[in-house]
Amino acid sequence: MTDAGRPPRSSHNAPEPEELTLSNTNDVGRTVDISVAAPAYNEAENIAVVVTEWRRYLDQHPGIGTWEIVVCDDGSTDGTGAILTALQADCSELVVVQFDRNRGAGAAIAAAIARTRLDWVVLLDSDGQFPIGNLDRFLGRLQAGDDVAFSGARIRKADTLPYRWGSAASGAVSNVLHRTRYRDFNSIFKVVRGPLLRALYLESGGMNCSTEITARIDELGHTWKEIPIVHRDRGGGQRRRRFWHGARDRALFVGYLGFRRRLQRLGVLRATSVPKIMEEAT
Repeated sequence: MTDAGRPPRSSHNAPEPEELTLSNTNDVGRTVDISVAAPAYNEAENIAVVVTEWRRYLDQHPGIGTWEIVVCDDGSTDGTGAILTALQADCSELVVVQFDRNRGAGAAIAAAIARTRLDWVVLLDSDGQFPIGNLDRFLGRLQAGDDVAFSGARIRKADTLPYRWGSAASGAVSNVLHRTRYRDFNSIFKVVRGPLLRALYLESGGMNCSTEITARIDELGHTWKEIPIVHRDRGGGQRRRRFWHGARDRALFVGYLGFRRRLQRLGVLRATSVPKIMEEAT
């Protein structure tokens, strides 16, 4: 039991893996306006294909109205920025934020989010592991307008065993610290009301931005609604993180977020004002 006698937060039960399909079952009578926000660092092998996939999906889907794609090039040295600039010539909906040096995925996703302007923001990675077609399973919920924060739960993670173990361990610890029961605490595939997401104060400088966003929304009293999604192998290139360095950083950051949550429960830290944020979001 949590404070005030309530049980840990839990999202709706996810279907078994064999039930997972990507199909457009939403009501196309009402459209939603979508901003895609993503970081990119040395993704020259993937970025053109991935952005083209996003653009085609957003442009052709009958359930989507106005759309935009915001990508922050995190100081890439392999030509990623030049490819993005070239893509802009044929796509006015593509916004590119350029960092003059590598600042980390957390800083890049925060910068991309800050440049979005539409009602809903979809968070993605630029390595192609999260197909934008996953959004099919979310659109009906967005059209209904019954919730403000949705997260994609990877049923089968297309990562190497050490990374799957690390993600599972940090997710389990995060659930204990935050008194939640999320299946995929660390998933970057998220769909959040734009004003709410843009109001978050994000501190992560590295690859822990998805974990922080999950925690920050929880701090505001919102329960993530998890929806099962497809996770696939990288389209090209290689993962550039050093595993043990990343594992150390994740452990420290998960501990920090949990300690922060504890201080809020004790009244030592003041949580962000929910009414102020939701007034903008409504």
